[in-house]
Amino acid sequence: MIQRERPAAAIFDVDGVLLASPHEQAWRGALSGFADPAGFTTAVYQAEVAGKPRVAGAFAALRALGVADADRQAPLYAAAKQALLETLIRSGAVEAFPDALRLAAAIAALGWPMAVASSSRNANAMLQPVRLPDGRSLLALFAGNVCGRSFHEGKPNPEIFLAAASELRVDPIRCLVIEDAPSGIEAARAGNMTALGIARLHDDTLLQQAGADLVVDSLDDVDLEALAAGRLGVRPS
Repeated sequence: MIQRERPAAAIFDVDGVLLASPHEQAWRGALSGFADPAGFTTAVYQAEVAGKPRVAGAFAALRALGVADADRQAPLYAAAKQALLETLIRSGAVEAFPDALRLAAAIAALGWPMAVASSSRNANAMLQPVRLPDGRSLLALFAGNVCGRSFHEGKPNPEIFLAAASELRVDPIRCLVIEDAPSGIEAARAGNMTALGIARLHDDTLLQQAGADLVVDSLDDVDLEALAAGRLGVRPS
């Protein structure tokens, strides 16, 4: 990897990084009446939807699936997805990734300020119930929170990450962004930040092509000793 400015703060995406949320399930389940749900593969979700604002993701998905009037149908599809997602959240279909909790705790122990940054307006509702071993909410680890805010443009525009850096009062060039979506990696690099890709869906190549400085299959693979020294690398086997 190319080592950039030494990071001293961390910005975590939520869906797919911190949480195994039912977003993809909701997008696929809401497709009935708009397009064939069988066409909505994980690859389509990652390439067209993940990390984008709701209506923009709906439009991109419908267009990718060949829906002729995608621009007209997108708000309706987005609303159907949101209703289904809220039902899934209430049913408890959200879990935290253990490796992400360990990495967040390790970075907090370094004294780095951290923020959460997700375009999803559901992010805070999903994060709040997640508890740390000491009983606090996971949100207690983060000094900055820009989840669900309205921005002029979604990822791959870096606006959301720049806002998070501003909340942390850290120069963007000193920020490490942890992302699972190519659009999020592109946003981090556009903001001149170091980008760590987590390939939970075995999409290493897509994350590398998007410009990730390092891609890992598990956040447990991140070398914490190197991170403490301001370097990003893989833990020795």
